[in-house]
Amino acid sequence: MFSWFERRIDPYPQERPAMPPRSLWGFVLHYSRGMLGWLAVLGLLSGLIAAGEVTLFGYLGELVTRLADADPASFMAVEGRRLFWMAALLLIGLPGLSILSALVMHQTLLGNFPQRIRWQAHRYLLRQSISYFQDEFSGRIATKLMQTSLAVREVAMKIVDVAIYVFVYFAGALLVAGQQDWRLALPFAAWGVGYGFLLSVLIPKLGRAAEAQAGARAGMTGRVADAYTNIATVKLFSHSEREETYARESMDDFLQTVYRQMRLAATNDMSLTLLNTALLGATTAVSLWLWLNGHVAIGAAAVAIPLAMRMNAMSHWITWEFAALFENIGTVRDGITSLALPRVVSDAPGAKPLLAGPGAVSFQNVTFRYGGEKDADGPKMAVLDDLTLNIAPGERIGLVGRSGAGKSTLVNLLLRFHDVESGRILIDGQDISTVTQESLRASIGVVTQDSSLLHRSVRENIAYGRPDATEADIAAATALAEAHEFIPALRDTHGRSGLDAHVGERGVKLSGGQRQRIAIARVALKNAPILVLDEATSALDSEVEAAIQTQLERLMRGKTVIAIAHRLSTIAAMDRLVVLDAGRIVEMGSHAQLLDRDGLYARLWNRQSGGFLGAEQAAAE
Repeated sequence: MFSWFERRIDPYPQERPAMPPRSLWGFVLHYSRGMLGWLAVLGLLSGLIAAGEVTLFGYLGELVTRLADADPASFMAVEGRRLFWMAALLLIGLPGLSILSALVMHQTLLGNFPQRIRWQAHRYLLRQSISYFQDEFSGRIATKLMQTSLAVREVAMKIVDVAIYVFVYFAGALLVAGQQDWRLALPFAAWGVGYGFLLSVLIPKLGRAAEAQAGARAGMTGRVADAYTNIATVKLFSHSEREETYARESMDDFLQTVYRQMRLAATNDMSLTLLNTALLGATTAVSLWLWLNGHVAIGAAAVAIPLAMRMNAMSHWITWEFAALFENIGTVRDGITSLALPRVVSDAPGAKPLLAGPGAVSFQNVTFRYGGEKDADGPKMAVLDDLTLNIAPGERIGLVGRSGAGKSTLVNLLLRFHDVESGRILIDGQDISTVTQESLRASIGVVTQDSSLLHRSVRENIAYGRPDATEADIAAATALAEAHEFIPALRDTHGRSGLDAHVGERGVKLSGGQRQRIAIARVALKNAPILVLDEATSALDSEVEAAIQTQLERLMRGKTVIAIAHRLSTIAAMDRLVVLDAGRIVEMGSHAQLLDRDGLYARLWNRQSGGFLGAEQAAAE
């Protein structure tokens, strides 16, 4: 029975995720698709339960009146049929509706609803532009994803469950009381006006407080997670106390939002106590006055007073449910600011996969500025300025230049982490802006200066380059990267060893050289036709670098290679060196040709003398 209800909603829909609307109700509706039918069932059941409870209260008054006047000998003959149906409603109807409502709520919606939202939002975020993740704490994004998914569920379910139940119950209470005597309905109507005013004033304030609290909570989590993620840096600089202060600032911001919320909650509680006292006192007084003056039977009081007591008990629950609704609305509004953002880089309509070819790369009149074309002071300086560079299939080029010359930007544009401002980039004659990003990056292997690893096993990290790789393929890749010697000795805290050992978050359990060699093995396994080496051996000591250089030569064989290195000696043997300065190509040729020209490259080489190209070269012109 449970599993049948649990299977009514697919928590992992396969349709391609789209950007959700930025309006509150559009956002909630976007993530409620696929569940609207079951939400409607839940609302219908809530309405029926409320109507059934009020019907029982109404009949209770009639029953008291008839018991007072009836002859016990003939009572069952007269009232038996109605008693039977009321008993059926009490013993079978309401329990059955409540059980069905519980199954729909707990089995069908409570688990599947937020999981479906997490799945859809996570898939959309995975395809967000890389600049999106560079501008936010990863912990903050994850927190917003998790809390927004729960908040959307609560908003949708409270509207169809609580709001419908409350509306039907209050309307029924007014009707039942009014049927006895219209004056009995007056205390309920007055209470409804006062209660509505109280909700209209306090609940929106609670919603705004919740929105502020959600943002503060995400910021607090982001700061704490940032310290944990970079714990080695914190300890290296002995900044535990500084991180305490940094975290405390965000914790205190969060605590102030809690104080504001609790003040509103206390005000609401006190106001509601006064309002409920007035309802119960007025209902009792009116009932007694009407009975004493012969306007109503004793059963009217038996209906109105318990109804008032029931509304008294329900009102606190209703208030907190509506408060929770508006708190969750605040959380959803906060989540929209992070989850409903357009992708800076997206696939063109009708984008096709990149057709695999020999690996020719062409940059044609490429201009690019970070952060847009202009700022308040006018056009920003171009990182790349009308750059044209053609790379033949299988050619190996080295990019040379001081920091900020545009080397890494050129690679990022090739990977389409950003879109060019003008010009275009071609791979095998295909404009990369017209092909899918997934297929583009599948055709390019990259080893970066800081190759962080996933918190998974060594095997999973290497096989990330090609998930269907065999054990023999993985072994060959580790041998090529000179990683086969240290991997067998790896152990983790759970007793896993070798390829099964987990490497920790971002690979922190490994040395820099070990991480880099696993990253090289991963790219070797990928075997893409275009290879980018961005400071690929910077984390290796000279002995290891010398040992792996031959293997890198094998890795580069038959591929188009773009290599960046501050250590000029590591790229001097490339087919062609391209020297960048201020976003333009200023020199081009082999190592020997560039030395003969005695230009910028020659000056950098002489300064470095086989060492590193760093910030001290900034004065070289």
